[in-house]
Amino acid sequence: MRLPKLTPLGIRALRIPGVRTLGPGSVSSLLKIALDVAYWLLALITGILIFVFIFSMFVPLENLDVTVSDDSGGKALPLTRTLLLFGVGAFAAYFGGFMLIVRNLRMIFRTLTVGDPFHPSNVSRLQQIGLILAVVTGGVWAAQGLVATRLAEGVMETQGLGDLLTPGFSVMIVLVLAEVFREGARLRRESELTI
Repeated sequence: MRLPKLTPLGIRALRIPGVRTLGPGSVSSLLKIALDVAYWLLALITGILIFVFIFSMFVPLENLDVTVSDDSGGKALPLTRTLLLFGVGAFAAYFGGFMLIVRNLRMIFRTLTVGDPFHPSNVSRLQQIGLILAVVTGGVWAAQGLVATRLAEGVMETQGLGDLLTPGFSVMIVLVLAEVFREGARLRRESELTI
C-alpha cells in the first residue's frame, strides 16, 4: 500500500490521472464555459432590472404597500417612488457588480485555457475583481443598514462591522492573489530574458 505524496506544506496533492487543469480541453476550459453562461445570465438580469428601473419612474403607485417582515412579525409601508427606485436600483447595481466580476474571471480563464496563467493583464483583472467586490460588499452593507434604520426599524437588525469580516477577508485574498500573479508574471518575464 502506497501513501499519497505530500507537498511541502503537508497537504496531499490532488491530481486525477488524465485530467489537465490548464490548456484547451482542460478543467479551466470547462469552467470558462460555465463563466460564459453565468456572465450572459447576469447581463440579462441586469438589463431587465435597468429596464424595470426606467419603467418604474413612470408607473403609477397609488394605494400600493410593501411589507417588510421577519420571524416575529412585519411592518407594512406605503410603496413610494423613491423606495421602488432605491430597491430596483440596488438590485441592478448588485447584479451589475457581479456581472463585472464574472467578466474579469472570464478573461482570466481565457488565459488559463491557452496555458498562460501568469499573463500580465491578469494582475489588473484580479485587482479590479477585488475593488468591485469591495464596492459591492460596502454597498450591500450600507443599503441594509439604511433599510434597517429608516424603513424597517424594529423589524430588521442593523449590521455591525463584524458582518464585514468575511467579505473583507475575501477582498484581501483577491488582492494578495493579484500580487502573486504579478510576481509570477515578473519571474516568467525574467526567465524569457535569460533564455
